[in-house]
Amino acid sequence: MAVGGFAIDASSAANGFDSRITSSVLLTCFVAASSGLIFGYDIGISGGVTTMRPFLEKFFPAILRKAASVETNMYCVYDSQVLTLFTSSLYLAGLVSSLLASRVTTALGRRKTMIFGGCIFFSGAVINGGAENIAMLILGRILLGFGVGFANQAAPVYLSEIAPPKWRGAFNTGFQFFIGVGVVTANLINYFTANHSWGWRLSLGLAAVPATFMTMGAFLIPDTPSSLVERGKIDEAKQALQKVRGPTTNVGPELEELIRISKATTKQEERFVTIFERQYRPQLVMAFAVPLSQQLTGINIVAFYAPNLFQSVGFGNRSALLSALILGLVNLASILVSSSIVDRFGRRFLFIAGGIQMLLCMIAVAIVLALASGVQGTESISKGNTILILVLLCFYAAGFGWSWGPLCWLIPSEIFPLKIRSPGQSIAVAVQLLTVFVLSQTFLRMLCHFKFGTFLFYAAWIALITIFIILFMPETKGIPLDSMYMIWAKHWYWRRFVVQPQLNVENLS
Repeated sequence: MAVGGFAIDASSAANGFDSRITSSVLLTCFVAASSGLIFGYDIGISGGVTTMRPFLEKFFPAILRKAASVETNMYCVYDSQVLTLFTSSLYLAGLVSSLLASRVTTALGRRKTMIFGGCIFFSGAVINGGAENIAMLILGRILLGFGVGFANQAAPVYLSEIAPPKWRGAFNTGFQFFIGVGVVTANLINYFTANHSWGWRLSLGLAAVPATFMTMGAFLIPDTPSSLVERGKIDEAKQALQKVRGPTTNVGPELEELIRISKATTKQEERFVTIFERQYRPQLVMAFAVPLSQQLTGINIVAFYAPNLFQSVGFGNRSALLSALILGLVNLASILVSSSIVDRFGRRFLFIAGGIQMLLCMIAVAIVLALASGVQGTESISKGNTILILVLLCFYAAGFGWSWGPLCWLIPSEIFPLKIRSPGQSIAVAVQLLTVFVLSQTFLRMLCHFKFGTFLFYAAWIALITIFIILFMPETKGIPLDSMYMIWAKHWYWRRFVVQPQLNVENLS
């Protein structure tokens, strides 16, 4: 059921397990959720450093020459495939590692996978901070991407497995919150380092700090009982369960349930292939559609290139970085709003209302840019119009923050039955990172050629995905995991795929 604005696993009430929140479970979930810092920090940092003059002078001098040319319209100043490769290479590497991470987490456990991802991310941060050429920059970004891929796969699974079943959704919200914290922190650092010749090195190198925090924290927490049982370490699983549930709690029934679930899932030899069976078509479609749609709202493109965008439309360098910081703060605040209303109004309401809000803002931004800068983008934009664009993008970021932002992580954790949960999460993360790579690689060129039409492009996608939600996304609010098959069985379209005997399998979730 829904309690306190967080998604609650109502099925726990039937299990009869002690779901108290102990200091140990708070600490372990805090550390795991903080894995979102490295993803958020990178989202915020990359766009900021690409507006720093010393960074551009060293690696992308052609952009400065283009900016100084009176013949270049404002949309094309940052159109550079090498510059976009600097940003998007991380997400291609993350795509590869997220697909590998499913096997790694099964073989080594969730905790070791987070440690592994943190170490790789740390090495990438060191290389980027000391980069002397483009090759070092790209190599560093690739290593950062591998780290992000492993962390994004392992951390949400860790949170789902270690948290008391009754509070699973509440703890999962922390991952998106820490992504927002990472974005804001990165924008703040960019703002204060922008005027120094070495500022870009500090901004890139400081990515090692959240990686260190996550890695060292992971050494101090236990692996999840589910992972330990899966690998046959029953005694260690009992100790881990006792630690997070409290020393006086009888963990025997919960441990027996984990062992029963593990034995049932090990009988499924082709676990990854299972998700492609017809009866799981609804979940498979959502594994693709939800992360794909989240990125087609354009949010990460705005986050990556916000400083470039604001500088292009008339803000100075410092003002552009400050504007990006404001966007990050608005997004972070809206995530908190989402946590207080998601179980009161439901997922569908937030998807639809947030989609409409973002749609109107994107259309408004396109209209302002078209009227203020001309169709070709050659006219100067007044200070009033640049502030108006910032306000509109703040409303856009708020709409995302209380809808598609946290729901993209929440929905996959709710809809997958046990035996396709791991491949389902792998697919969702991989689709998200692949989409980010493609969009980040093409955004600046699209901005140059489509001009204000770029925002209409994303507005059209937002309209389509909002219609998709209205037609095909059932409400999951307050539905126990072991009864989740019912939302598909009762849906006007998905019911044709649902096999009623699924209930016997889903009761294991």
